[in-house]
Amino acid sequence: MILQDIINIIESVAPLSFQEDWDNSGLQVGNRNAEIKAALLTVDVTESVVNEAISLGCNLIVSHHPLLFRGLKHLTGSTPQERCVEKAIRHNIAIYSAHTSMDSYLHGVSGRMAEKLGITDYHILIPSTTQPQAGLGVIGKLPQPMNNETFVNHVANVFATKNAALRWVEGVNNEVQTVAICGGAGAEFVEAAIAQGADAFVSADFKYHELQGAYQRITVVDMDHWVSEHFTREIFEELLSPHIKTHMAHTDHSPVKYCL
Repeated sequence: MILQDIINIIESVAPLSFQEDWDNSGLQVGNRNAEIKAALLTVDVTESVVNEAISLGCNLIVSHHPLLFRGLKHLTGSTPQERCVEKAIRHNIAIYSAHTSMDSYLHGVSGRMAEKLGITDYHILIPSTTQPQAGLGVIGKLPQPMNNETFVNHVANVFATKNAALRWVEGVNNEVQTVAICGGAGAEFVEAAIAQGADAFVSADFKYHELQGAYQRITVVDMDHWVSEHFTREIFEELLSPHIKTHMAHTDHSPVKYCL
């Protein structure tokens, strides 16, 4: 398939019109008319990921986080981003990123988190004001209520992370059934989760005072940013594997380590 056909498949569910104004989803590097042999699927584009693509013979990297948020002023190899771009161009590797475009798709980043947790009948938490059927975060219900600790352990087990990688605060009661979720940094949506009756909110990158503000109002589970979004690679695989060969990037991981 040519690259533009692959882009069309991704954008059939996560069009660029869904992305936030500050974002840079879309084609980062590459020729839209290039023939694609295989794709490497990743959350982040790092030098290790580009090297992995080369070793596997992949001439496309599909990522969640964009390699480039702002225009490069030079290509001197002085930053990891510059070196990734240089190496991708040298080896004819295209790079496409679906960031907030995939965040805003109902069955995208947050929807996949909900499905992994067994949450049903979920809908968008913060609807887009400009794009029907789009928006950030989701809210839905667990089949059966859980107490706080059981729910936190459930999140830890589903996301294959240790409890040391999770922080949480107790809400107004010890029962969780209605759950709001936002992949990535979603602390700004706590009030919306409370207003919509959520017992718990699962997201990443909370600051201390944001957790303090939620204490005894809503149970908050704060996880590593990468961990919250790593199932996005499964969405890419489901979209693309019927059409081209795909690989999950083994070198893609959170840069953050946790002490027990």
